Amino acid sequence: MAKSKIGSITAMTCPRCREGSLFEKPYSMQNAYKMKSSCDVCGQKYEPEPGFYYGAMFISYILTGWLFIIVGLTLAFGFGWTVTQTLIAVAILTVLIHNLIYRLSRSLWIHFFVRYNPEAVKPS
Repeated sequence: MAKSKIGSITAMTCPRCREGSLFEKPYSMQNAYKMKSSCDVCGQKYEPEPGFYYGAMFISYILTGWLFIIVGLTLAFGFGWTVTQTLIAVAILTVLIHNLIYRLSRSLWIHFFVRYNPEAVKPS
């Protein structure tokens, strides 16, 4: 059964076949930024042109901005934390989720441009 588009984005799988992984070692901290050149299942190239992921930087900025605004306002006004406590918590959160946001923004970006094809097979 095929994953949904949102499932494929969050699982960081190939947008064309929704099976192959986008990243070399999905849970490795040492190779956190290393993407595969193409899908192991269908052969989809993960970098269709030079500078393709430049737009993912903006996606990352938007995701991070909204997340930190929501967390910061919740801590400050919902729990009554001071500005210093809130900034420290947001800084710690930044360090903890940086790799996740990086990968998620790249996954989201490539899913904007590559269509799902359930019959996609690796060329011989």
